[in-house]
Amino acid sequence: MSGHRDPYEADSRGRTEPTLGDIGQLDTPSAPPGDGLPQIMVEPRPRRAGVVVAKPRGGRRGWLLLLILVLFGAVVTAWVNQNRLRSLLPRTEFNDVLGRARQALQSGHLDGHDGTSARELFQEAVALEPDNDRARDGLHQVGLAELAQGDAALQAGHVEQAARLAAVARELLGGGSDIDRLDHAISSARVTQAQTVVLIEQAQQALAAGKLDGAQGAGALYQRVLQADPGNAVAAHGLDQVGDALAAQARKAFDANDAATADASIEQLAALQPNNGALPALRALQAQHRKQDSSALDAALKQGMDALRAGRISGPGDDTALAYFKAALALDPGNAQATAGLGMVAQALTVQANAAMDAGDRAQAGRLLDQAATLAPKSADLAAARARLGSAAQQAPGTLPSNDLTQAAAPELSPQQKAAVTKLLQRAQAATRHGDIMLPPGDSAYDLYRSALAIDGNNAQALKGLQGLPVEVQQQFKRALAKGNLAQAGEMLDDLAELSPGDAAQPALADQLASAWLDQAEQQLARGDRIGAAQSLEQARKLAPNHPRVHELSARLQGGA
Repeated sequence: MSGHRDPYEADSRGRTEPTLGDIGQLDTPSAPPGDGLPQIMVEPRPRRAGVVVAKPRGGRRGWLLLLILVLFGAVVTAWVNQNRLRSLLPRTEFNDVLGRARQALQSGHLDGHDGTSARELFQEAVALEPDNDRARDGLHQVGLAELAQGDAALQAGHVEQAARLAAVARELLGGGSDIDRLDHAISSARVTQAQTVVLIEQAQQALAAGKLDGAQGAGALYQRVLQADPGNAVAAHGLDQVGDALAAQARKAFDANDAATADASIEQLAALQPNNGALPALRALQAQHRKQDSSALDAALKQGMDALRAGRISGPGDDTALAYFKAALALDPGNAQATAGLGMVAQALTVQANAAMDAGDRAQAGRLLDQAATLAPKSADLAAARARLGSAAQQAPGTLPSNDLTQAAAPELSPQQKAAVTKLLQRAQAATRHGDIMLPPGDSAYDLYRSALAIDGNNAQALKGLQGLPVEVQQQFKRALAKGNLAQAGEMLDDLAELSPGDAAQPALADQLASAWLDQAEQQLARGDRIGAAQSLEQARKLAPNHPRVHELSARLQGGA
């Protein structure tokens, strides 16, 4: 045996050299617990005085568990109360309208008729959520902006513009000292411009000549002075004289059984002096005369409808629908049923004219349309029939017998004519959307459709658009009424009466508008605005003179004189 000792062998004193052991057994599942390495014992380090040993961080697990429980509780609560939470979410449509309204207000686009102004949009927002404070506050801000613009316009010398802005501000703000101040300043400016002395002289001359009503009548001239100078004793005495003259004029008309003149005098007196002491007696006398005429009026209306159903539309004699409805209007001028009856007569004549054209009798059709035009000159159906008759005249300018008229070929339009018709139709549709139905002349939807039909009398799109105007007017009436724009609603009602006389929907629409005016009068009276209440009452009286609330509110105004 060699005397050289292997260094890896243990010495006789029990010393063991370090070794890695059997590396192949590290990943063997069945390896024995021992790894073949020497066991190392580590003694605990002694704690030195003043040294704090950090505690284990096991507390973080508790916080994480608590956070999980809180989140789980929130999810459960949201699930249980999901319906109530959903109701708290903002309404997309309302917020969109409100946002556009604020943008319009910031940009200074305060009022208009195209649905994009701040006033219209805030009113739309109020209609969506009547109790929403943001929408109502927006309308209030629009009113303040209108008031500020009114002040600026007055300072610039634009008196009438300032008056329009002040009226809008009063409507939105419901009155107030600032609006009263602006109104007084406007009235003062007007009188200053016209000179008070000249106005009084003109009023005295008009009174002496018996000219009581109208813009240049004595009553209106004295009112202009009093609006600027309420304490003007000469103007106040002059207005009293005008009131006395109107009351005497009404009594004289009643004595002569001239109900139309009497009613007109009473309405003029009510407009000038709502609290005139003669009005209650005149109203009672008016009601008495109307009651006496009511039986004859009812009979005339019934006979008119009977004649209309029997086909006795017009012609000689007094037993036609036309004669009966005219008799009813003589008894009660402005009677809604009689006026509607005349509209139905015009529609019946138009139908007869179309039948005559179908039969090739152009001359008879023309006579019938001329007669209808005296009753309803703006009727959409009448305009369409006239266009058809004109087109037929172009097709058969006299070379064909009348019974061959309907077989004539329509004349071919030139490219320029086709382009003109297309442009007119586009303008008519735009005017309809903007609410320009009957005005302005030449640029209204009614006139533009008629211009297109004058070129191409058989144009289907123009005929459909023209005859569809009454339906569009009714929709615009409802929108204006919903927004509280009573003046615009009244304009739409007038347009409907012209476009579709005798339309069955008109009485109901008139009653709705009358109720809205009466509601406004009630609110004005509650605020102490007696002049505004009287004006609103007169608007309602024109639409529904026999409405129970008209008489009740009139009595309240008189009682508080």
